[in-house]
Amino acid sequence: MSRGTPVAIVTGASRGIGKRLCADLATAGYDVVCTARTSSAAPGKLPGTVEETAAEVERAGRRAMALALDVQDEEAVAGLAERVYREWGRCDLLINNAAVAPPKPALEDSVRRWRLAVDVNVNGPFYCMYHLCPRMAADGGGRVINVSSGAAVTPSFGRASYTATKLALEGMTEALAHDLTGRVAVNCIRIDMPIWTEGFDATLPADFDRSWFEDAIIMTDAVLWLAKQDLDYTGKILTLGELRSLGVVRGPTKTAAHS
Repeated sequence: MSRGTPVAIVTGASRGIGKRLCADLATAGYDVVCTARTSSAAPGKLPGTVEETAAEVERAGRRAMALALDVQDEEAVAGLAERVYREWGRCDLLINNAAVAPPKPALEDSVRRWRLAVDVNVNGPFYCMYHLCPRMAADGGGRVINVSSGAAVTPSFGRASYTATKLALEGMTEALAHDLTGRVAVNCIRIDMPIWTEGFDATLPADFDRSWFEDAIIMTDAVLWLAKQDLDYTGKILTLGELRSLGVVRGPTKTAAHS
């Protein structure tokens, strides 16, 4: 591994889990590349921009790079890799967190939304790995953490595009871990317990009991633990429940927003 401050790239970093990971990775000593579609120039319906996330990284005393990025755009992902290596010279940790969950059952929705789920949830992580992993390997190694969901193994979830794409992401994790053995560790965290995020919250009725939501700090626990494992610890699909049973993830937490 090259010397100097480690660099992490996080997709889907404008809010929720991605934003929390960026801030916590900075506290842990990483310089952080914060990417998301939502930026100050292109705000979304929900609060949060990559610039706001980058400001949190800088408040933690680390360098931040805020990049508006749609992971569906392979050319833009290639440009991200070029810029990161040109300006910062390395990437040690890639977290493929960006995802979409079309709200309707697939056969009641448009084919366009099915393609959107495939492009963001499967093709996007692949583009990131395609353009970053060879560089990481050439630089002495690195780690990729893909973010999946319990929906991957729950056909009754009700959103076939999300179930299918998250299951595909887990399969891609295992396959690329095999291809990159000894060079880049590729693992996946399956979120099998509810974590409060702005996006999740927006889908729920106002009177829904949010007190049982977990805080995103448990994802930080899981990510930092995986980032410390040897390169031969690879191809794993790990649930937060399993990691909690191992003492990796702290006990039940309440969200700061709804404690």
